[in-house]
Amino acid sequence: MSRPERERQMLDVAEEVFGERGYRAASMDEIAERCGVSKPMLYEYFGSKDGLLEACMARSKAELLEVTQRAMAGATTADDVLWRGMVAYFEFIDAHARTFALLVRQPLDTPPGTAEAVEDTRRQQSGLIAGVLRAFAPDAPEPTVLAYTEIIIGACERLAVWRTGRPDVSARDAARLMTDFCREGLGPYMTD
Repeated sequence: MSRPERERQMLDVAEEVFGERGYRAASMDEIAERCGVSKPMLYEYFGSKDGLLEACMARSKAELLEVTQRAMAGATTADDVLWRGMVAYFEFIDAHARTFALLVRQPLDTPPGTAEAVEDTRRQQSGLIAGVLRAFAPDAPEPTVLAYTEIIIGACERLAVWRTGRPDVSARDAARLMTDFCREGLGPYMTD
């Protein structure tokens, strides 16, 4: 297995174990065993358990940006951009549900740098969302764009947390709720 393939495998397994057990209860021994590698190899790749979690988070951050940008790329209307971006976000959260729950519901169970990594991901998505809002709501004052961006980030996270106990609410249902919410709030500023 090539180094990038092995690294991807280790990150996949680590995310799974962190999500199942929580950060503190997860062991490097179990992760190594599930990967079929030695524990020293994990340390060689990531330095520490903290480093492994940080690598998982960095990969998720990059993937989230990629899937949301790709989803919105073909849209031509504000409504379509919102819809596509929201579907991509909630489907991504579904694919990483255990890790998302760990980071949002159990932040004290993770190492100190984790909170900053989560905030960095929020900043990344804020930049993406603010850019979209500026494009489709050009008459909105800049403080309004920035405030709505933060509202959207927070609302998406809370809706995703709420959905963890509601298997009857699909990613598309959540996307529709957020799209409707955004359209109502931004309606006065949006252009066709």
